[in-house]
Amino acid sequence: MYIAIVLLFLSCSKHQTSRTHFVKGINHGFTTPTFSILRQRKKMSLDNDDNKKSSSALGELKETIRSQAKEIERLKAQIGSSDSGGLKKKAASSSKSSHGGGHGGDCELSEQELAQYLNDPFYKVGMHRVGWLGIFLASLSATGLIMKVFEETLEKHIELALFVPLLAGHGGNTGGQTVGTILSGLSAGTVKVSDAPRVVWKEAMAGIMSGTILGAIVSPIAYKILGVSFHVAAVMLFTLPFISMIASTLGAMIPFICVIVHLDPSVIAAPAMTSLVDVVGLMGYFMIANYVFKFYGLEL
Repeated sequence: MYIAIVLLFLSCSKHQTSRTHFVKGINHGFTTPTFSILRQRKKMSLDNDDNKKSSSALGELKETIRSQAKEIERLKAQIGSSDSGGLKKKAASSSKSSHGGGHGGDCELSEQELAQYLNDPFYKVGMHRVGWLGIFLASLSATGLIMKVFEETLEKHIELALFVPLLAGHGGNTGGQTVGTILSGLSAGTVKVSDAPRVVWKEAMAGIMSGTILGAIVSPIAYKILGVSFHVAAVMLFTLPFISMIASTLGAMIPFICVIVHLDPSVIAAPAMTSLVDVVGLMGYFMIANYVFKFYGLEL
């Protein structure tokens, strides 16, 4: 009887005890009911499915971005090629319709205009230039008049005559650099007539700076090596910046003036600048010499 009661008790407790299952990926430090295990396995399956869907969506997004980037690059290249073709046609048409060989600074020279010089015979080129050269040659006669006015000064200070060719050549070189720069800018279109005030101011300041540097070099050489008097060396110190400024200013102004009045600056600018620089520079040279000589108390 006692044994039968014990067996019945053990049988009831066995049916009431929860079952324990060991599933891979689940912590087995405690017992878990069967329905809890199934819920966790379902959740893990859903998580795996979500991860797969997320990675798949991310891959599709990356592929879409790459394809759109390629399409954008293709459109950019197509737009760039069409724009460059349109600009070339526009430049060609404007250069053909422009007056004065494109020196207005709004377009480049056409191929026909560039080939015109090579096709023109020498006598046509010479006749095109001789008229302006004659005008500038007549203006250079003013230098002889200036030399005559200051003839007495030259007789008393013959050393001044030594530097007349040097100063005239320096003025032509300085102005020639400026004229070449402005003509190149006008032909290429990088400089326009509206830029004239800023360009002239810049060239004038550049001329003063370069003339000051050269004067500081030439004056000691003339005094120490060439053996000229100190007051003549001082005249050179002040004259070189003056002539450099005048040459740079005129070299910048004359091409713009030629464009405004519809003349060819390639024919007129350089000789006009040289003639004016020779006259103005020589006058300034002797006037500076007079002031320096008076400062030193020398007889004029």
